[in-house]
Amino acid sequence: MRERLENLQQEALKELEGSSTKESVLQVKAKYLGRKGEIASLLKELGSLPPEERKTAGEAINLAKNRLEEDIEKLLKGFEDKEKAEKLSKEKVDITLPGRTISLGRAHPVSQVMAQIEEIFSGLGFDIAEGPEVELDYYNFEALNLPKNHPARDMQDTFYINDEVLLRTHTSPVQIRVMENRKPPLRVIAPGTVYRRDSDITHTPMFHQVEGFMVDKGVTFSNLKGILTLFLHRLFGENTAIRFRPSFFPFTEPSAEIDIRCVICKGSGCRVCKGSGWLEILGAGMIHPEVLKAVKYDPEEYTGFAFGLGIERIAMLKFGIDDLRLFFENDLRFLRQF
Repeated sequence: MRERLENLQQEALKELEGSSTKESVLQVKAKYLGRKGEIASLLKELGSLPPEERKTAGEAINLAKNRLEEDIEKLLKGFEDKEKAEKLSKEKVDITLPGRTISLGRAHPVSQVMAQIEEIFSGLGFDIAEGPEVELDYYNFEALNLPKNHPARDMQDTFYINDEVLLRTHTSPVQIRVMENRKPPLRVIAPGTVYRRDSDITHTPMFHQVEGFMVDKGVTFSNLKGILTLFLHRLFGENTAIRFRPSFFPFTEPSAEIDIRCVICKGSGCRVCKGSGWLEILGAGMIHPEVLKAVKYDPEEYTGFAFGLGIERIAMLKFGIDDLRLFFENDLRFLRQF
């Protein structure tokens, strides 16, 4: 057994020395170390040896096997290193060539303003909610105290799909959906896309709006005024001139419109503010008791306020843009400024 093992080792080493390729080394490995190889055959013969010789013979076979494995792995690694070096030399990059720059996109100005508004209200403890853009008439109008044939529906210029389904005209339906499923106290804003049949320099058929509302015990108009004043000052600066005007909305009572000094003309009058020096950017008010009843809130126990603002209108003021349609024309000369 010992003589056979020595001869086997010498033959294997000789064959490895003559191996000039990775494939030939693998063939030697299979011949001597494979499941049906020479080493495996010797191990099977251990059972035929006298008991006192088996341990010594087994140790000698394993030692020879380990040495052969080491020699084979060294040769294989050498071939792999050589292949890798050849591959790298072929794929070498000429670093003297000028690099190709990647043009990075930027957030659309409307998206920038939306993110800033969400950040401000999140810092004031408001959650962010979303709802469907294809909405039911009930959530868009009826639950907001606008029953069928109510004259105020004409203010909305609605895109109807059928008598009961429409493209939402504001994000206020999210207010109803949230209040149906949650109990006060609530502080929520609902940003999203809305649709109305209107188009000029200050209106587009599709635009973005943020609905916000707060419901709890003891909420007053002072809370509404404080929150919105703080919001507008954080958005436009502490010196921003703001005014509240009485108004009417079917879903709030009392209601107000909030104006900001026109940043296009600085209050002197222009086509954007229609010569008034002010631009209305917010509608707000105390949530109407009928709206609270529609979501099964007791108006004797809970009060709240709600507000809605157009994102594009805010962006026009922040960036000094005098035509709303620029946001949707995808003119790269315009978009690259942001």
